[in-house]
Amino acid sequence: MLAGVGACGAVAYIFYRSMKVFLVILPLSLLCPVYQKKVLAKRRKETLGIQFKDGITLLASSLSAGYSVENALGASVKELKLVYGPESMMAGEFSYMAHQVSVNRTVESLFAEFADRSGLEDVRQFAETFAVAKRSGGELASIMEHTASVMAGKMRVREEILNMTAEKRFEQRLMNLLPFLIILYIDLTSPGFFAVMYGTAAGRAVMTGCLAAYIGALFAAEWILKIEV
Repeated sequence: MLAGVGACGAVAYIFYRSMKVFLVILPLSLLCPVYQKKVLAKRRKETLGIQFKDGITLLASSLSAGYSVENALGASVKELKLVYGPESMMAGEFSYMAHQVSVNRTVESLFAEFADRSGLEDVRQFAETFAVAKRSGGELASIMEHTASVMAGKMRVREEILNMTAEKRFEQRLMNLLPFLIILYIDLTSPGFFAVMYGTAAGRAVMTGCLAAYIGALFAAEWILKIEV
């Protein structure tokens, strides 16, 4: 919220030099927590995807060693707690599944519920494939290993894309700040240089156009660097 208020203050000062404009756009600061929530949710999904890949890899190993699916869940919980800690998301999910299995819930229904909660497409596809294989007596270990391999491949591609675009992302952040820094620099070195832009109707119209172009550039840069795998 404070970051949103600061952004509104910066926009009101740089583009309008008006307290009234600041008060008018101040409610937009409420959008900052909403945006940050989406960013944190995306990071949480990425972390959950990594842990899920490792979880089904452990399940596949236990199944290959002769465990039943139900017993493999319990064994995988211990391994996940060692790797990610007892408070990790996947350790908690597998612990819940192991408990539900002990009260006669089916593993396929539990994976389907987890897919709905997680919102991950890979988990949904795995849950559907697992349910079909379980009913038809398919080789569950090989299915899990294949799913883990596909997810690992996607993650490697995603990491490569992030590494390739890291420089451009850094440049984007600098370019986002550049208009503000330029105006502040000119204000400090040449006081009153922009006075006409804040004291006349034509000047305010031009600054409004500049603000619209700046916001459009922000969205365009975000869209260009958003690469889905």
